[in-house]
Amino acid sequence: MFQLLGGPFVTGYLLYLGATSFQVGIVLAIPSMANMLQIVGALLIQRYSNRKLLFTLLCGTHRVLWVLTGAVPLMFPKEYGVTAYIVVCIAAFMGQAVGSVFWTSLIADMVPAKVRGRYFGIRNTILWAGGCIAIVAFGQILDRLPEPQGFHILYMVAAVCVVFDIFFFLKYPNRPFEKSGQQGTAAMLKVPFRHPPFVKSMLFISLWLFVQGISVPFFNYVMLDIMKLGYNWIAIATMTQNVAMMIGYSMWGNLNAKYRSKTLLFWTLPVIAAACMGWGLLPVLPDIPVLLLIHMLIGVGIGGFNQLMFNFVVGDTPKGERPMFIAVFYALTGFAGFMGPLLGGAVYRIVAHMPNWVQLFGISLAAGIVLLIVAVSIGSRVLLESTKWPRRPGAAGWRRGV
Repeated sequence: MFQLLGGPFVTGYLLYLGATSFQVGIVLAIPSMANMLQIVGALLIQRYSNRKLLFTLLCGTHRVLWVLTGAVPLMFPKEYGVTAYIVVCIAAFMGQAVGSVFWTSLIADMVPAKVRGRYFGIRNTILWAGGCIAIVAFGQILDRLPEPQGFHILYMVAAVCVVFDIFFFLKYPNRPFEKSGQQGTAAMLKVPFRHPPFVKSMLFISLWLFVQGISVPFFNYVMLDIMKLGYNWIAIATMTQNVAMMIGYSMWGNLNAKYRSKTLLFWTLPVIAAACMGWGLLPVLPDIPVLLLIHMLIGVGIGGFNQLMFNFVVGDTPKGERPMFIAVFYALTGFAGFMGPLLGGAVYRIVAHMPNWVQLFGISLAAGIVLLIVAVSIGSRVLLESTKWPRRPGAAGWRRGV
C-alpha cells in the first residue's frame, strides 16, 4: 500500500493531476510536516494509555483518507485536483503522525531490546519485498494502460490493502503502558532537552534531512519529467533501490547487534551523499547503469539511515519517557524534512529555464557534495562521540550508551 500510494507512482499521479514541481515538493514534504504533531501524541499517550486502540483509530483513519485521494479526479474539477489532494493528504498524515507515537511505543515494548536491531532488519526486508512486487506489477500496468485506467486499478488494490491493514492492527497485543514519572506537560517537554548527546544528534539529523530533502525526494520527478522515462523504467529503478534496501536492512540489522546505532548511523551518511553525487556521472556514462547505481546506493543508505535512526530513538532512550523523546525527535526532524523538499521544489521551479543539466544532475550533485562535507565535518563529531545516559535516581534502564 505504501509503495502504491507513496512510492514512485505518487509523482506520476501528481503530474497526471497537473502538479508543478513546487506542488510535488509540498506533497513529498507532508509526512515530515505532520510529524511535528507527534508531541500531541506524546501528551495524549499519558492520558489514554490504550495504545492499541488509539493507534488503530488514528492510523486506520490515515489509511482510509490516503486511499480516498484516488477519488480526487472524480470529485473535483481539474484546476482544483492538486489542491484537494494536498488537503486530504494533510488530514491523513496528521492522524498517522499522532498515531505513530502510540505504535512506536507499543512496538518497542513488544520487541526485546537485545534482538531489536535484527528483528527490524528482518521485518523491513519482508516489507520491502512486498513493495518490490507491487512496484514491478504496477510499473507494467501503468505503462500499458491509459493513465486514468491504470491509476483506478492502483487505487482499488490499495483500498483492499487498507482493509487488511486495519484488520491486522486489531491483532496486535495490547501491552501495559509505563507512564512518565514527570508531573505536568512542561516537565515532560523539558526531559529530552536535558540530555546534550540526544539534542546534538537530533539537531544534526535535522540538518541532514533538510539538505537531503532538497534532492533525494525529486529523483523520480527528474526521471519522469526531465528525462521522460516511462513508468516501467521508474519501476525498475525503484525495485533496484528496494532490493538494495532489503539487503541493507539485513546488513545494518546484523551489525546493529554488535555496534551502537549512532556509530552505524554515521556510516550511512557517505553512502547517501555518494548516491546524490552519482547524478554527476550522467554526462559521461550511459543513463540506465548510472540510475541503477544511484538507486542501489540510495537504497542501502536511506534504508540503513531510517532503520538505525528509529533504533537509536527507541533503543537509546529511557522507557518511561520514550514517547516524549520520540515526539520531540520526530517533531524537529519532521520540520527539517518538511522544509527540505519544499525548498527543493522551489529550486527546481526556479532553474526550469536554465540549461537542462542544472535540473538533470546539477542540483543533486551539489546537494551530494554538501552532504559529504556535513557528514565529515559535523556528523563524525556528533555521532561518533562516546556518551552515556545519566541515571535518574531510583530508576533503572538509563545506562544504555547513546
